[in-house]
Amino acid sequence: MKPSDNPADPFKKALAEATKTLAHDGELTVTYSVDPPGMAGDTMRLPQVSRRMTRDEVLLARGTGDALALRRRYHDAATFTRYTPSGQMARDLFEAMEMARCEALGAREMPGTLTNIDAKIAHEAERKGYGQIRNQQEAPLAVAAGYLVREMATGRKLPAGAANVLELWRPFIEQTAGGDLENLDHVLDDQAAFARLARQVIADLGYADQLGDDPDQDQDDDGDEDQAEEDEESGDNQARDQSEEDEAEASPERSQEETQDQTQTTVSMDDLADQEMGEEVDMPQADAPLEPPPPAPHSQADPNYQVYSTEWDEEIRAEELAEPAELERLRAYLDQQLEPLKGAVSRLANKLQRRLQAQQNRSWEFDREEGILDAGRLARVVANPTTPLSFKVEKDTEFRDTVVTLLLDNSGSMRGRPISIAAICADVLARTLERCSVKVEILGFTTRAWKGGQSREKWLNSGRPQQPGRLNDLRHIIYKSADTPWRRVRENLGLMMKEGLLKENIDGEALEWAHRRMQARPEARKILMVISDGAPVDDSTLSVNPANYLEKHLRDVIAMVERRRAVELIAIGIGHDVTRYYQHAVTITDVEQLAGAMTEQLAGLFDADPRARARLMGIGRAGR
Repeated sequence: MKPSDNPADPFKKALAEATKTLAHDGELTVTYSVDPPGMAGDTMRLPQVSRRMTRDEVLLARGTGDALALRRRYHDAATFTRYTPSGQMARDLFEAMEMARCEALGAREMPGTLTNIDAKIAHEAERKGYGQIRNQQEAPLAVAAGYLVREMATGRKLPAGAANVLELWRPFIEQTAGGDLENLDHVLDDQAAFARLARQVIADLGYADQLGDDPDQDQDDDGDEDQAEEDEESGDNQARDQSEEDEAEASPERSQEETQDQTQTTVSMDDLADQEMGEEVDMPQADAPLEPPPPAPHSQADPNYQVYSTEWDEEIRAEELAEPAELERLRAYLDQQLEPLKGAVSRLANKLQRRLQAQQNRSWEFDREEGILDAGRLARVVANPTTPLSFKVEKDTEFRDTVVTLLLDNSGSMRGRPISIAAICADVLARTLERCSVKVEILGFTTRAWKGGQSREKWLNSGRPQQPGRLNDLRHIIYKSADTPWRRVRENLGLMMKEGLLKENIDGEALEWAHRRMQARPEARKILMVISDGAPVDDSTLSVNPANYLEKHLRDVIAMVERRRAVELIAIGIGHDVTRYYQHAVTITDVEQLAGAMTEQLAGLFDADPRARARLMGIGRAGR
């Protein structure tokens, strides 16, 4: 067999073997994929490790492998199912605490796993933006409860982003459930006892109504039968133990071989723990890396894309860029500017809502053998009693589990009427889709300065190195997160009216940022709509790099998003032909057409007829 030329293959193979050993499951299959990690039967899916083998990739793969292996080792599915609550929030709390229990048990025997799992937790916290959350309402309580159980069981501090979520909820959890959590150490080894404690904690937190029936009640009713079975099983176990002892005495060679195998497994696990704790371990010559792995690339779409400095880049919520009074004033100004247009936009939004609700109302399957009794067809039974009853079943609509992200170009060329109309269209569409149970996220992108910024100053002071890459400070703005109700952030879109906010646009990195945020979402369907009025332009970057530097990166990011197909990508160009970049795009010649273009494109995506959806997705110019 020809040896692989991928330098990451030896690491993948070693990690797979270590993971199977840690899970105590030699039949486990370990794969690597860009899909979300997880377990499916006897197959474990870990994050992909590229040829570059960056430090973050290696730590994330090892941490994910350790976490899943420990759950495989210490988790009993039957016990978990028996005690699982019936309500969604209670189930989330129960699942998070059980995962923390498995990780804490593994940490007792192999402390090195904590380092790897910390890296996984830090990655997830960064990907989900936990470090930027400032309000308790936006922080997931279930995640915080799991973090607290892990911290109390291991005595180890959490990574910064995760600690931020925990601190927002810690006073509430400790005040309401602190007394029960004090018994945590006594029940970690017993999953059933831990499950009972977790259910009590869930009740303390105010979700007792979601626990469902007490699983221990039925066990008490059948206690006599269980005791008889246990006595019988105990006798069988004693006979089996005596038989094994006799066999060991009769075959000392076999007993010695088994002991040696167990010793080798323990040594291998000790080596792995040493490696996880940062100690150097001798590796076979063929597996030893020739040189340290290079730093992680700045872009998943193009590893050669360079950024001179990310020190002054920021991802920030709109409410942090202006005082509440100023946001309220800017929102009032936006409403005043667009008063004549609101009627037309509202009519289009109502049209979109009617189309979505019509699909909801028609989503029934009739003449089924079970389901909801179809009252409309009872006349047939009355006329002929031998006719069987007819039932109907509600079908899931395509958009019920959907999230839509609107990515708005906040560059200076959008100043005036274009940015005003983009803001009001995002406003109305967000409210419309929210009524139809579709979550909406609104993002904006610009730079912090004209013609460079702190990054350019650093570059000048460093002697102007050749081709530094992107040379400006990014500003990515979150106007509305997908999980935040619209009423809480209504004023935020007024920020686009703020003088001096709109500067330059680096579309490629903004699109990659929005794509990463969507990948972290749990929804089954993800739609990303980009609204822009031109190609990416940043004078500071283009003055010291090739003229097509930013445009090439944008094309690479679009190609990556469309190739992966995890996110449906569409674009609307205002007075600029974006069809040369995006496969599914529409170009409007007048900003007044924006409202109609946005609603028609979204309506087309949600259309039940695939041919109608494809026809709308293929439009190159509005009204053509």
